[in-house]
Amino acid sequence: MVKHIILWQLKDEYSAEEKENIKIGIKQGLEGLKGKIPGLLAIQVNMDGMPSSTVDLMLDSSFTDEEALKGYSVHPEHVKVADSKVRPYTKARACFDYVQS
Repeated sequence: MVKHIILWQLKDEYSAEEKENIKIGIKQGLEGLKGKIPGLLAIQVNMDGMPSSTVDLMLDSSFTDEEALKGYSVHPEHVKVADSKVRPYTKARACFDYVQS
């Protein structure tokens, strides 16, 4: 199994209320991909970080293998969510992919 972890920071220009709505949209959009992308086993967006957090959101997803992760990255449903709900609102992104035994 392959794990795909993403951390995002939202752009500073948004108010706290706007950021909350953006986070909800990202969560709904990405979690809505479950069952639509081959090899995607699990997907969860965590948006309720503790005050000590330095990012606004974390994506925690699992795939059958590296090929499934590659397919996810270019799958039209994922690209649609990323282009409409994630990329316009984020200023920084960090990714950590690894094989979980």
